[in-house]
Amino acid sequence: MTTRRGEVLVAIINNTHDWHYAYDDQWYRIPVSSVGRFLKDRWPPQWLAFYQTRAFGEEKYSVRYYSRIVDIRRKTRRELLPNEPPGEKSDKAYYRLQLEPLQKLPAPIASARWRRITFIPTVWEKFVAATEINDLYDASPLEDRLWAALKPYNLPLVRQEWVEINKNRYALDFAVYCARAKLAIETDGDTWHHSPEQADKDNLRDNDLKIDGWQVLHFNTRRIMEETATYCVPTIINTIKALGGADGGAFVPWFVDPDTDSPRQLGLFD
Repeated sequence: MTTRRGEVLVAIINNTHDWHYAYDDQWYRIPVSSVGRFLKDRWPPQWLAFYQTRAFGEEKYSVRYYSRIVDIRRKTRRELLPNEPPGEKSDKAYYRLQLEPLQKLPAPIASARWRRITFIPTVWEKFVAATEINDLYDASPLEDRLWAALKPYNLPLVRQEWVEINKNRYALDFAVYCARAKLAIETDGDTWHHSPEQADKDNLRDNDLKIDGWQVLHFNTRRIMEETATYCVPTIINTIKALGGADGGAFVPWFVDPDTDSPRQLGLFD
């Protein structure tokens, strides 16, 4: 299979009504405005998978079902939901994705902690190999390389975490919520401070993040390509330790001992 960026789209499904349309009637809707805002060059997808939220009980916060897309058509909300009472959204434009019968993955792709997800465009190879949500992201080779080095530590990292500060929205490469601060980890590549205009944007971004309680670590191409194990990973682990440990979503801090290369989490009864 030829790899194309965005050939698989992981989309959120957060209620039983939309699940009925997807599972029983084999279609799903995406606002046209969302495609332009979030997907851009990742459209159209060939496959659709579903990230299920808390509405799905034991299956919450995971990807378990997927389907091949057989047709995409533009429709109004009125055309999609003819039994819905008329309202302000009746003329809103959507893409209607016609699906094959949903298939179930052999094992779920779970999230290690609660997170905000709308869409995750990815490629087929990552989708079928993923064991957790962080494996799906297809942002950059540098980010993938750093993620591969960090994954064995089982840290409660969140990839591509969106935050809004001073009416500005930023996508963080990695976010770690620590006891004493929030940690943002950025893979800058060769574009970091590449031009005065970019430097201004980067400084504004860092200033906004610091005002909002974030500590920011930047790693350039050379560091990630040549010193991932010797510099990047130890720096991240030591920073997390200095910030009181990472919150694993279980109300207790998560610490990593870099000398043993093993994570440990305190139990509620320890």
